[in-house]
Amino acid sequence: MNRESSAPNEGSLELEYELDEAPQKVWRAISIPAFRENWLPKEALADPEGAVVVPGEEVRYRLRETEAPYLESTVTFRIAPIGSDRTRLQIVHELPNVRSGRVIRKAANNNDTLMLAA
Repeated sequence: MNRESSAPNEGSLELEYELDEAPQKVWRAISIPAFRENWLPKEALADPEGAVVVPGEEVRYRLRETEAPYLESTVTFRIAPIGSDRTRLQIVHELPNVRSGRVIRKAANNNDTLMLAA
């Protein structure tokens, strides 16, 4: 298994693996909740269903932290066959609204006025 790590965009982390398993087996591990639950528990997910699913190729999940400030992020799993019995797995974890290491807070109301508790 190979691992490459990079930060292509600020606020994201990209990992790439070459696995000695068939693409169908890797797809089942990332897309079927009973299998995914072994390494990505539903408690970490904002929604247990994939936000974006391209069968056999890509699935994206929304994650939510369990402690304040309850940041939400997305993790995308992309698979590509390498021959018939190997798979390239790309994992991209993105934290939206991050600039210069700081989280950009958005107002919860409709008028874009952000008020903080005293």
